[in-house]
Amino acid sequence: MSTRHPLAWDRAEIVRADKAHVWHPYTPMDAYIERGDPLVVTRAAGVRLYDANGRAYLDGNSSWWVAALGHGHPRLLAALERQARELAHCSLGGTTHEPAARLAAALCKVAPAGLSRVFYTDNGSTAIEAAVKMSVQMWGQLGAPRKTRFVALDGAFHGDSIGAASLGGVEIFRRPFAGVLFDCAHAAFPAEDAYARAFEAIASLVAGGADEIAAVVVEPIVQGAAGMRTYAPEYLRELRALCDRHDVLLVADEVFAGYGRTGRMWGVDHAGVSPDLMCVGKVFSPLFPMAATLATERVFDAFRGDKDRAFYYGHTFCGNPLGAAVAREVLAIYEDEEIVARAAGLAPRIAAGMAKLAELPGVARVRSLGMIGAADLGDGSGYLGGAGWRVYEEALRRGAYLRPLGDTVYVCPPLIISEADLDELLAILVESVRAVPR
Repeated sequence: MSTRHPLAWDRAEIVRADKAHVWHPYTPMDAYIERGDPLVVTRAAGVRLYDANGRAYLDGNSSWWVAALGHGHPRLLAALERQARELAHCSLGGTTHEPAARLAAALCKVAPAGLSRVFYTDNGSTAIEAAVKMSVQMWGQLGAPRKTRFVALDGAFHGDSIGAASLGGVEIFRRPFAGVLFDCAHAAFPAEDAYARAFEAIASLVAGGADEIAAVVVEPIVQGAAGMRTYAPEYLRELRALCDRHDVLLVADEVFAGYGRTGRMWGVDHAGVSPDLMCVGKVFSPLFPMAATLATERVFDAFRGDKDRAFYYGHTFCGNPLGAAVAREVLAIYEDEEIVARAAGLAPRIAAGMAKLAELPGVARVRSLGMIGAADLGDGSGYLGGAGWRVYEEALRRGAYLRPLGDTVYVCPPLIISEADLDELLAILVESVRAVPR
């Protein structure tokens, strides 16, 4: 029996209205409108997306890294329904509610040591915005008003809002807004063959400007949007010590790396360090736009006192009860189903798949970390390259959704994927790369 609503549009009607009215993110719209034949997703279940023709596709990137627990996890749906019947929305400005309070307690329990305060926002970008503003205001209220500058890494991606984009190091995302972005010093990425030189450069930068630098912001262990670039945990350990030495905050952007993606609950766990501020999103609350910035007591204490010391920042849906209830259920599922350990057990399969990819001509810089596997194709055109998109089209025909990062092809599947489905996904990636001329 069909589950289609009698008033639902057919595929042609959806595409017609879409091309007439929808402005898509990260999409050259002329080409899309004139020649695009979009994947029209009508439902999702487990690790698969289903299109308007009833075809299934393995979700190879967890729908932009959100669906770590797959689609339609029954416990998450039940938590959302229970909460919707009790309290769907309530502001958090001087009021509170059980979902926000219980989530904060649960989150601090699993967070890296020392993170004991939770500030809720709407998404990963706003979690970064909060961290930026907290850093600047904290130092000003501690008697160091010159500490307003930031350091990030080349290739960094911390979100799309103005503050988050200012920290970013992917030029195509920064260039149109250069006139309004704030100053951020970008240090060399610690590539494996240039690790010592990269750390020496950031050490010199921080030491020479410590009286003006509020924080160093990094994606721990792996840069997602830059092309799944990984670096050694030792760099993060040395960076933590460097920030301590010069009294500079360390901000960990765990929006992508967190929640088991790298084989540990948090990216910083690989280095055994704790940041001063940590930003989480995506998997954090996968059924509702919600994120959080976690802080130490030292950061929080700087905002105590008179009214003018308060953190005057927030969003309408800050701490929304629906998102909070789902986010707490995510943590419960992670514990009950041992999600991180399960993902770590699947990691060797990802590595083996990438090894097969490395054997193909035209494939370069293959890498894997936990449940992430990636390789570079093409002529070095990077994010604007077309090789990855040709693989994407081939993979769709074979039953997998593998949206690339330009000329970087990658897998980042739901952490609950079965061994058989993961093997199928990796085989489709390898077959698709083999089939596409480069």
